[in-house]
Amino acid sequence: MKVLRRVGIAAGVLVASLGLVAIATGARAEANKSALVTDTAGLNDRSFNHLANVGRLKAQKAGVQTRVFISTKTSDYLPNLVAAAQYVGDGGLVQANGFLLADSVNTAATQFPNVHFSIVDFPWVALKDKPTNALGYVFKSEQSGYLVGYLAAEMAKAKGGKQVISAVGGQKIPSVDNWIAGYRAGARKYNPKIKVLIQYSGLFPPSAAPKCKEIALNQIARGSQAVFQVAGGCGLGALDAAKEKKVWGIGVDADQSYLGSHILTSGVKRVDTATFTAMTANAKGKLKTGGDVVFDLKNGGQDVGKISPKVPKKFIAAMNVQRKLITSGKIKPPAKL
Repeated sequence: MKVLRRVGIAAGVLVASLGLVAIATGARAEANKSALVTDTAGLNDRSFNHLANVGRLKAQKAGVQTRVFISTKTSDYLPNLVAAAQYVGDGGLVQANGFLLADSVNTAATQFPNVHFSIVDFPWVALKDKPTNALGYVFKSEQSGYLVGYLAAEMAKAKGGKQVISAVGGQKIPSVDNWIAGYRAGARKYNPKIKVLIQYSGLFPPSAAPKCKEIALNQIARGSQAVFQVAGGCGLGALDAAKEKKVWGIGVDADQSYLGSHILTSGVKRVDTATFTAMTANAKGKLKTGGDVVFDLKNGGQDVGKISPKVPKKFIAAMNVQRKLITSGKIKPPAKL
């Protein structure tokens, strides 16, 4: 009886829609407090955690009392969730930022049945005990990945030479693989013969950036003309390698065009909007739990960032044709490698 449904991401629409996509737990939130628990990449990852924190700060400006709990290691997840639950109190909201916090969210939500929990990049239905006070955010990142992969293949074909592009992932988990699966599929849609190199660093924090850079340099040495980073702060090293070797870099989660002219574009995930709308909806007593909210290209939860001015307009137009095919359901990018 619990199903995934799509909702509009516009702030007003989502706030109104959250109650429609999930199953009520009963009492509405009375506490005007929300907390964010990060994964281990830190707030300065310039992508995933950064975006969630942007949404938190926006909610704070809108009148919600908020606090962030930073995880530096995986063993911090549960203690941080417990501390966050104690901070927000009954009816408050605790957002867990990332797939890797799922087991801890399940445990914390069970221990604090009167606190609301949301988790980014993990479906509620997959939580072990399916706590009715939890809510899952599912992002169809394979859709944005498909578009940036298509664009990268267009640019590689135009340049000539080895038809190779690549991706540097953090850990091999579904919320990383769906980006890369879409990226590879989009590239192959444009050029079935293109080679897509894929490797994982096993890490997300900015402190691991040298490892991601080394992986990207090896990929570039094998002919990669575009490097897609899907490794959070670590991935900044991959983009640095692209800059150093004068090939294209592709950002992830946030629009990372600010890093320089070597950025082709970015696959964008609106974690900031999801965070803001959930926190403000909860403060108004309009957040209901026990289900999932799906974000995709059609409702604006996924997107493509700023595109380099060096990209021919006809290439962008061709990519946008693919966008329309995805939003109409005629193309369904794969979420698994």
